[in-house]
Parts: sequence; C-alpha cells; structure tokens
Amino acid sequence: MKIKQLKQMETEHLHHELKEKQKHLFDLRTQAITEKLEDPSQLHKTRLDIARVKTILRQREIETAAKAKPETASKK
Repeated sequence: MKIKQLKQMETEHLHHELKEKQKHLFDLRTQAITEKLEDPSQLHKTRLDIARVKTILRQREIETAAKAKPETASKK
C-alpha cells in the first residue's frame, strides 16, 4: 500500500489493516519453513507495509498527545 492511501484511512481501519498484515506475515513465515514460497520478496514487502502502518499510527498518537498537552497546561 502507498503512504497516501494509508494516511486517508481512519485509525480504526489502520489497526485492522495492521492485524491483517501481521497475520499474513505469520502465514508467509510458516510457508517459508514448511514449503517453498512462490515469491520470497513477499516477506520483505509485508514487513515494509507493517512498518508503514505502524509509523502512521504513531504519528497520529503524537499529534493527539500534542493537541491534548496545551489543554492540560492551560488548566494549571
């Protein structure tokens, strides 16, 4: 998936996508051990997709924390 596509998704959908990608990576690793993979580069591509999703989720966490931080500072 492209970064632009991922950024347009809702956070809940990104969490679902992350779980799906992790499940897919597990399946690929299992196939790599038990039988030959048709496309060994799929392991690398899936890991990159997982990293992209995690990066976007982390960016959103930081943005949310940054928005909440000034509110708590002004209350004191």
